[in-house]
Amino acid sequence: MDPKEVQQGDDVYIIYRNPHTPTVANIKQAEIVQHPHQPNDVALFLHETFHVIEENDALFTSQEAAERAYQQLFPNQPLDG
Repeated sequence: MDPKEVQQGDDVYIIYRNPHTPTVANIKQAEIVQHPHQPNDVALFLHETFHVIEENDALFTSQEAAERAYQQLFPNQPLDG
């Protein structure tokens, strides 16, 4: 999914790497919401936090698509949870 094409209200799935344990990753569902400080932009809402959507962020329309991408990117690393 192209990050430039998301719209407020979209549900997306992302590969979320644990910042405290870089070898741990999960597939997480997030919502596209209005950016709290820039009314003309959207943001990713995950873990009760707003995240700026970057051009190179990988957003997926389904959990299955995110899992397939994860397995291709990290073939020797199990997906946590």
